[in-house]
Amino acid sequence: MIKRRLLTDVQEALMRSPSVAILGPRQVGKTTLALEVAKSIESIYLDLENNLDLLKAEDISAFQKTNKDKLIILDEVQQLPDLFKQIRGIIDGERRNSNTKGLFIFLGSASIELLKQSGESLAGRISYKELYPIDVLEFAQRDFEKTNLIWIRGGFPESLLSQNNLDSFNWRKDFIKTYLERDIPQLGPRIPAKTLERFWMMLAHNQGTVFNASQISRSLDVSHTSVIRYLDLMVDLLLVRRLQPYTFNIGKRLVKSPKVYVRDSGITHALLNIDNFNDLLGHPVVGGSWEGFVIENLLAVCPNNVNPYYYRTSKGAEIDLILEFSGNKLWAIEIKKNSAPKLSKGFYSACEDLKPEQRFIVYSGNDTFKMKDDITVISLHDLMNKLLLLR
Repeated sequence: MIKRRLLTDVQEALMRSPSVAILGPRQVGKTTLALEVAKSIESIYLDLENNLDLLKAEDISAFQKTNKDKLIILDEVQQLPDLFKQIRGIIDGERRNSNTKGLFIFLGSASIELLKQSGESLAGRISYKELYPIDVLEFAQRDFEKTNLIWIRGGFPESLLSQNNLDSFNWRKDFIKTYLERDIPQLGPRIPAKTLERFWMMLAHNQGTVFNASQISRSLDVSHTSVIRYLDLMVDLLLVRRLQPYTFNIGKRLVKSPKVYVRDSGITHALLNIDNFNDLLGHPVVGGSWEGFVIENLLAVCPNNVNPYYYRTSKGAEIDLILEFSGNKLWAIEIKKNSAPKLSKGFYSACEDLKPEQRFIVYSGNDTFKMKDDITVISLHDLMNKLLLLR
């Protein structure tokens, strides 16, 4: 088992808060993480996709009274949208008895819906944690071959730890099919599976490009509004990242549409039928794939006070990733797959516009060194560690 960095965060949150919600897509390891927490705390686990456990949770007040001294872990909690109203009463009752921490863990796969449900009822009573797929620091450290392995297979545990590339690829294909045919219909949207699969594949083919809803709507022969709805759904399921443009206080003509990434690199490759590293290196999406892989790994370790953006003007000034820290402090990050990276004029122009405090090029090598204009060429591993120190 790979030790997940979030384990410590969840344990610490339970010492401060009566409830913790762990968000993440299906199969990312939320249940495994919660059960690891349960090894050190007397706990009881309910899977709300199990009919018997669902029945137990419907009267959660009675269930909690019976299990008063235990941490209650509720998996797939979005199955019971009215549950949080009852839990608010339980938490407030326990507070009156000076029992103010470590009562519940909620696990959920649909972020926006879960945040809405719990936020309305449990404001000030809940801490939110997102579990990303396994990242480079958790799996590879400085090992070049392991970094390539996690890039091609992605960070879902079953895919990453498969016996071989074919087993990994087949797992990811099954994962995609299950989401399209079972999980998404359970959430309510009436979207044909084939249409959503084509949409998902289009996003993979255009990994890291500016989202063009009109172009996609013509290709799918659906309305512009439908395309936006599809994107909202995939973002909500934590399968796609919508990276917003940085548009603050800049007297320039800016690109204002978001850039879109399929969040897990392994899912990207499965959607594109790429099942080995050599095929990836020869594919037109290789640059976008590496860019998305780097962004997800960096955001997995960012402090909570960091907001991510990209920057692009109509005249070609561009930065792949802007990290905005509190106090409007900016880091500019350019992402290059080449082992000998070169910068375009667009990056320098963008830095003149924004005047970031730090400037980095993340590349596929292991060395870290300085270039002119106070630009640091840095490995993904080293920049992740640099961000971790700021948490």
